[in-house]
Amino acid sequence: MSALSRRIALSMFLAGLAGLSPALAQQQAEAPPPTVTVVTLHVEDVPVTTTLPGRVTASAEAEVRPQVNGIVTERLFDEGRRVKVGDPLFRIDKTTYEAAVAQAEAAVAQARAQADNARREAERAGALRDRRVASESTSDTAIAARDAAEAAVKVAEAQLQTARIELDRTTIRAELDGEIGLAQVSQGALVTAGQATPLAVIRALDPVHVDVTQSAAEVVRWRRDMAAVQEAEIERPGQQVTLRLADGTEYGIAGTLTAAEPFVNETTGVITLRLSFPNPESILLPGMYVQAVVQQRTAHNAILAPQEGVSRDRRGQPIALVVNAQNQVEQRDLTILQDHGNSWIVTKGLSDGDRLIVEGVQKIGPGMPVVPEERQAAGTQPAAPAGQQAQDQAQPAAGAEGDEPAPDQSAPAQPAGEAPAPGAAPDGPQGGQDQPAPAGEQTTEPKASNG
Repeated sequence: MSALSRRIALSMFLAGLAGLSPALAQQQAEAPPPTVTVVTLHVEDVPVTTTLPGRVTASAEAEVRPQVNGIVTERLFDEGRRVKVGDPLFRIDKTTYEAAVAQAEAAVAQARAQADNARREAERAGALRDRRVASESTSDTAIAARDAAEAAVKVAEAQLQTARIELDRTTIRAELDGEIGLAQVSQGALVTAGQATPLAVIRALDPVHVDVTQSAAEVVRWRRDMAAVQEAEIERPGQQVTLRLADGTEYGIAGTLTAAEPFVNETTGVITLRLSFPNPESILLPGMYVQAVVQQRTAHNAILAPQEGVSRDRRGQPIALVVNAQNQVEQRDLTILQDHGNSWIVTKGLSDGDRLIVEGVQKIGPGMPVVPEERQAAGTQPAAPAGQQAQDQAQPAAGAEGDEPAPDQSAPAQPAGEAPAPGAAPDGPQGGQDQPAPAGEQTTEPKASNG
């Protein structure tokens, strides 16, 4: 193509654009206001909570250790099952201890015989002294021997009791009601008194404890806030606490804040709080990571704003867009206390009855007119407003006027949710060239793509 032909074609194209510009401007001016989804806000009293991480611990724990030396001959419990105080757990070879008991019994019998003989000797010495046949010194010696023999009887009896205790300790029994874990020794193992490794561990799991920590500054603030509203102090027993498990679900039984350490850790500056939770089904296990949600106070006349309706400006300050009585967009600066589920607790910037924009904020700005549409409950499909339908119908017309498809290109993609009428034929060249629809003329059926 010659340079002259290219200049003529360019001039004709620019002239066509100039002719279309007034039509496009008129169409944009006549476009209806955009539709936005809003949520009507209401003032309410909202509990202010804090989430504290922690781990579950057993309310009581007992390590099973032997108190005598010997070979384990038998394990008497099922691992992982519940045991009660006094239930036998292990049995140690008791042959040596039975012999020790027999020896102690013989020693007691010997001591008692010697004591009886000493008593008779003391009685005879006393009678001879009274008749002045024996000296006073002989009588005193006999009395002392009698007393020593009686004391020896007590020593022998104590040794017999010790031997019997050690014999009884060859059967290791549970000292706590709870769930017993895995056995750490097997039959035939040698165990010793006071060894470092426990034979098993018993844990009381109903209730369980959750120990959490919080900074001393936060605890002081809690106390001041609660004193201002005449509530109980943070460590007062009986305060209800909820628990969030590691998978994000909430534990179904509320617990209580039972105690707080009466001192601040000098290294970390925190206070340890102890929570107690009933655990009848043993869902909470020692070592499990959880989050305790503790109520600090109640925010009065606050507003719960959905998080999708709140954003931040360049300074990081929270802002929101609302629809005023004239259906125009207003921007509000917010004061946020904290999050509450999927919402923010807003104390300043929003009022009762405000319509917060939660969808469609990308196409609007402050001062623009909009068509508000209340957000429907889940599962419902609201009908599109008349203004939105008119806007959707105007968009294909604008494309027909301003965009001229090339001969080798396919037609625009089918709008979502619309299907071509049965029997609609694909676009084809007419006279070797596609002709755009005249300005303002709307086709009745969308054309299918050549692809």
